[in-house]
Amino acid sequence: MLISKVILRAAAAVAVLTAGLLTAPQAMAVEGPAVSISAKADATTRAIVRDDPAAAAAAATVCGTGYTLSKGIPLPIGTDPNLRLATLFAYEKSGNGCAIMDNNVGASRYMYLSICQVGGTSCDVDKGNFSSYAGPVYVTSFACAPVTAKMGTSSTSLYIDYKSEYVFPCG
Repeated sequence: MLISKVILRAAAAVAVLTAGLLTAPQAMAVEGPAVSISAKADATTRAIVRDDPAAAAAAATVCGTGYTLSKGIPLPIGTDPNLRLATLFAYEKSGNGCAIMDNNVGASRYMYLSICQVGGTSCDVDKGNFSSYAGPVYVTSFACAPVTAKMGTSSTSLYIDYKSEYVFPCG
């Protein structure tokens, strides 16, 4: 009889714990996602990660494992990072680069993202209507790689038209 009560109590405890996990998994999470940040990352990049670590980590996950965030650029340029419409994330790994443009609008928009080898050759492009992000786009020998990021209601109605000679540090 005593063994039956012990088994019944153990089964009840397991049922309660299982129900708690199924109905409130976030309560069991210890911390949110983390992203590795390059020692060369600027203050703006660090602020973006501090304010929205989940977005930076999600973008890194899209690139693949082992990428380190080197740059986060709020777009359009000159916009308060808290009011940005998109965020360009640049990641590096073993001399290779990956870029993602995160859609911060919350609705599907036309997005265009390209990254090229130095000299404009061998470009990787992702374009279309996206509600989450454009990319990933990849480049080998990423130093000084030119990047273009566009976003708007259509390809002819842009409110972001960002072009940079490089998004990754030169040298």
